[in-house]
Amino acid sequence: MVPPQKLFRFLLTALVRGGVPAAAAGLVGCTSLYFPPPPHVPLLTQKSEFYGSVSTNLQNNFAFQGAYAFADHLAAAGTFSSLHRSKGDKTENFDFAEASVGYFTRLPDKRVLEVYAGVGGGSTDRTERNAEQLTTRRLEGSLSKVFVQVNYASKKKHSVHIGHHDFPLSYGTALRLSYVQLNNFRIDGQGQAPIGNVIFEPITFTRVQLAGPFQLQLMSGQAIGFHPNAYLKAANSVFQLGLIIGLGGSNSWKPGQ
Repeated sequence: MVPPQKLFRFLLTALVRGGVPAAAAGLVGCTSLYFPPPPHVPLLTQKSEFYGSVSTNLQNNFAFQGAYAFADHLAAAGTFSSLHRSKGDKTENFDFAEASVGYFTRLPDKRVLEVYAGVGGGSTDRTERNAEQLTTRRLEGSLSKVFVQVNYASKKKHSVHIGHHDFPLSYGTALRLSYVQLNNFRIDGQGQAPIGNVIFEPITFTRVQLAGPFQLQLMSGQAIGFHPNAYLKAANSVFQLGLIIGLGGSNSWKPGQ
């Protein structure tokens, strides 16, 4: 049994490698109605390979992701992200789904490259309250999205030693460019003009091999908006901690192994 303090140091080490600044940014609140789902990084290598993950962040934004290589170099991927939280001064609800198709290939020296294009859609609302718990404002609308994404992982063999075990680490990068639009936007029931934003999400991720096909993933990055507006900001950081599984395919080839 690994002592808790050693496990904590182990996770902290992996997080530092993956990027602490974005994790700290996740602690900062934001009034945006859009909470970016984490980019999917399946890192597929051959036909019939499956990738799945479940993750969450400091804002209790849960994400479920999956990808399947239905042909040599071709894959389909999907994401469902959900956030439901209630504080003293506000209640927020966010449900969002994405679907994409992509191309993947191996590169020399045990590297992998993926390129995806996809669409997304969902709903969002926020109810604001005063100190007497009376509703002062309600914002709601639907979201639509199109995006392109590039994933890259290289072979970097590092390990963290805990007790009598070595846990291999691997690293990678994902770059996502999205156009997000807030439609059917209403404030206190009054219709508003649609709002759009172009958002760039550079992220890094660290994977820790646990046992068999299971890995722990730490993802950190930032959502950068090109069109500032009041309700569709990109100030929410991308920070996710999750468990992933890879089945089939060339698992022995995976980066970090």
